[in-house]
Amino acid sequence: MSRQIDLLAFGPHPDDLEIGLGGTLAKHAALGHAVALCDLTRGEMSSNGSPEQRVNEAQQAAKVLGVAWRENLSLPDRAIGSADHVRRATELIRRVQPRAVSIPYWHDRHPDHRAAAVMLQEAVFNAKLRRYDAAGDPWQPQWVCYYFINDAGPVSFVVDVSAHYETKRQALACYASQFARATESAETRLNSQNFGQLIESRDAQFGALAGVRYAEGIFVSEPIVRETLVK
Repeated sequence: MSRQIDLLAFGPHPDDLEIGLGGTLAKHAALGHAVALCDLTRGEMSSNGSPEQRVNEAQQAAKVLGVAWRENLSLPDRAIGSADHVRRATELIRRVQPRAVSIPYWHDRHPDHRAAAVMLQEAVFNAKLRRYDAAGDPWQPQWVCYYFINDAGPVSFVVDVSAHYETKRQALACYASQFARATESAETRLNSQNFGQLIESRDAQFGALAGVRYAEGIFVSEPIVRETLVK
């Protein structure tokens, strides 16, 4: 992990990154960027699949996406947000020195996604503070990009992922414990017949608005500079 990472993306649970950002991650990897993924929890509170299954599925998905590496911080599912959690995320940012960081958008139907957004905002901010007590040299990414998991919100821009959308589908398919319906599986929102349609319809809508087939929406808090009003 000594190589500087171009993009470090955080997901609250295994599969969240693929749902919200799978096409973008695959595109960056295909373009030759060093992409790293970090799942905060092992999803141990999920109705289906063991923590071990979910971590294994995440590693399979990482191979499909073509990223450099993926790790899991094993924070407690449904209890994200302590000072220790902030410190551990801060230390990861300092260790890999990413140019850009992607974290969940702070408005989402799942409480863990909202909590992860707040915790990770703290970690990104603390990573640059010389007097913050955490391992590693201070580091400030060039910017923080927010992505959507369950919901959609105002976007600063979209990423055209049309050429990489089949890779996103294949990465999502790695999570059989979550998206496939087996006899012994509990019925959940994720394994309902229309969940895949929800994901694809959102990405198709973002794409249609931008004049492409599929796109993933990104929000950034600072202005984006353009030289002129001419496109």
